Amino acid sequence: MSESDLLCDLLQAWRDDINSVPFPQFVAPRIPPQTSRVDIDARYRRESGDQHVTNTTHWYEGRL
Repeated sequence: MSESDLLCDLLQAWRDDINSVPFPQFVAPRIPPQTSRVDIDARYRRESGDQHVTNTTHWYEGRL
């Protein structure tokens, strides 16, 4: 057996080993859909009547 035959056999065994592992099939994406900036802006426009606390530290008044 020549060296090239041995390398070919090793490469074929490696390919068979790789092909024997099943590739995972995902039914649903694992990452939840992300909200876009348009969705966030629309939500804040709908909640515009609610009071929003914007600055709880009052750093601009010189007190913490």
